[in-house]
Amino acid sequence: MKTHRFKNYEALSDFAAAEIAIAIKEKPSLVLCMASGHTPARTAELLVTKLQKNNIDYSRLQFFGLDEWVGLPSTNEGSCQFFFNSKLVKPLSLQASQCFFFDALSNDLPNECKKMDETIAARGGIDIMLVGIGMNGHIGFNEPGTPTTISSHVAALDDVTKEVGQKYFTSPMPLDKGITIGLGHLLGAKKVFLLANGSKKAGVIKQTVEGVITEKFPASIMQRHANGHVLIDEEAGALLTHYE
Repeated sequence: MKTHRFKNYEALSDFAAAEIAIAIKEKPSLVLCMASGHTPARTAELLVTKLQKNNIDYSRLQFFGLDEWVGLPSTNEGSCQFFFNSKLVKPLSLQASQCFFFDALSNDLPNECKKMDETIAARGGIDIMLVGIGMNGHIGFNEPGTPTTISSHVAALDDVTKEVGQKYFTSPMPLDKGITIGLGHLLGAKKVFLLANGSKKAGVIKQTVEGVITEKFPASIMQRHANGHVLIDEEAGALLTHYE
């Protein structure tokens, strides 16, 4: 794992977007898995710009949404799929055959997990995974205590996740479960970018980069990834004792 500190959120987002754009240019059938939310938002916007401006062929790109709130329709503006549709799918005119999302309204969520795992496996695994980090150290809905070998699964949400998650909705939303690609997929991905910005993330970044590797703090497994990259701005990196 390497840690990269940038002056600000824009700079780290631009770096992440450039890395992904270059990877797609080199491998047009790239398998990309991304998280939704405030942190990856600018990366998604800049990726669209770079792909279009540089006439990079992304017609064979395989895109996977990292997770979804269980019980939420994709039309809800707080849903992960709504984020991806507005930030990537529609701007890039991606075809349905290129995009893979959990159906959070399914009556058979275990089968949704099974389908996701099989789809990822059929494409040779994930080439690039881009994630954020929660205030409790979660990645996706891999909450504290999640086994590092787990594949796609349904998770009972931690109280911190339920509380922080309200920021994505205009009115109070009951959030109890999430469905997510697992930590086993993260460790198996060829390259992983974990993004964090702002002073509120300084503590969790210190624990991620310099703390003990433990299932109680899922993001700490980034230390085990040979091609893992933690991208932070100056505020998020303020408590680190060393970085590249």
